[in-house]
Amino acid sequence: MTKAKGKVYFVGAGPGDEGLITVKGQRAIEKADVILYDRLLNPKLLEAAPPHCELMYCGKTPYTKGIRQEIINELLVSKALAGHNVVRLKGGDPAVFGRVGEEAESLKEKDIPFEIIPGVTSSIAASMYAGVPVTHRDDYGRSFAMVTGHERTKQEIDWTGLVHSVDTVAFYMGVANLPNICENLISHGKSKNTPVLVIQWGTYGRQETVEGTLANIVEMVSEKSLQNPAITLVGDIILLRKRLQWFEKKPLYGQQFLVARTGTTKSSLAENLYELGGDVIEFPKWITTKVKAKKSQLLSFLLYDRMLFTSPESVHGFLDLLTEYAIDFRQISAKLYVVSRKSKKVLQQRGLIAALKSEMTEDGTLLIIGDRKKEHLDPNYGDEDYFQSIEKYVDERFLEILPRMLEENAVDTVLFSNQHSVDMLMDYGDKAGVDVSGMLTQATIGVIGKSTGRKLKDFGFTPDIMPHEPSVEQLVALIVNRNVFRL
Repeated sequence: MTKAKGKVYFVGAGPGDEGLITVKGQRAIEKADVILYDRLLNPKLLEAAPPHCELMYCGKTPYTKGIRQEIINELLVSKALAGHNVVRLKGGDPAVFGRVGEEAESLKEKDIPFEIIPGVTSSIAASMYAGVPVTHRDDYGRSFAMVTGHERTKQEIDWTGLVHSVDTVAFYMGVANLPNICENLISHGKSKNTPVLVIQWGTYGRQETVEGTLANIVEMVSEKSLQNPAITLVGDIILLRKRLQWFEKKPLYGQQFLVARTGTTKSSLAENLYELGGDVIEFPKWITTKVKAKKSQLLSFLLYDRMLFTSPESVHGFLDLLTEYAIDFRQISAKLYVVSRKSKKVLQQRGLIAALKSEMTEDGTLLIIGDRKKEHLDPNYGDEDYFQSIEKYVDERFLEILPRMLEENAVDTVLFSNQHSVDMLMDYGDKAGVDVSGMLTQATIGVIGKSTGRKLKDFGFTPDIMPHEPSVEQLVALIVNRNVFRL
């Protein structure tokens, strides 16, 4: 019996800010069996892929060619013929200099079904994040053109048409060819004083923008050592930038953070930094699987006087098991305690109230519910009764992704939200081939509280930032204000 063909989805990932992925694009990632992805998209989008999904890097840098286009076409065909749902994930919009036509044609020849899901294209998004709309009805821009800036196309461009018929022009990947672009625009009638904006890594927290004119932009870009990926915007509409800048005014714009992660969801610390304009890497990436339990075992747990949950995942795992066996939550008579406020919030969302571990009394029997084997449990919990309600482990697909992210984004602040996060970054950073000690030596280090700071000292490092009380809000405030509280 012939296996049914899979389907290929060409998905525009947007220009960098992970929030700019479309809802339809996100859903395609969540259902993928195979993802072929490029360099220019934000790797954080891959975290939505299911655990079984094969992640295949097809990117190229300004100095390497990457996988040949013919090989990419062959991979799309072979993976789809094997019955997989395949996502070809491209930075920006796949139809704007994304070679989607070539790749889709290779599928058409084999009668493989496909869909093309548009994305937010880089020139429009990067320009707006730099404070410049690409059109303006009244004064500056009634027309807009997107042009490839590669060297090999310089003889094919209608320079006269661009100069005399278009108000605003965006050149994609034109940094190396910038002298030629400026020379041709001027020689075909554009004023030397025409404003020019070059935007590197647009919409990321590490976005860097250089503003000049056709006469001096080449020298200015050279002084700043800007390189691709970049958008070069040309036109009087750039004069609006002083009035409309917004992204670059965020308090953490231009700062790069690595948040050591111990949970499966995006941390509130990372979310706060992102909203304030920071570029945030979370590592390592975690996934969970169910554990097996008998109904009689679960019912016996309801006889304990106290329950202590060590993580949000342990809460979900335990309550999901009760639901699976149709055990009413109202049968839980134990007093509930949690290690973190995040776990407390998760219990509240499930209709249960808990107190923090610091408020726990010593009265009655205690059951600790966690997300890892007992031998890996924090020794501070002692030798209490223990149940592992869910299996949580590091997603090793992302070990090879981290070094590439660090190459593109030099981290200047590393943050730890608990003691376990210190061990995890040290351990899995090493497995990813990253010099964590070297990074910590160069970076500012922040911790959530004293116990995390002490754990860090075990590795020979002293935190630079620590709030008086262990609180994400206070840690973020210290980062914003850089009011450093030393241990």
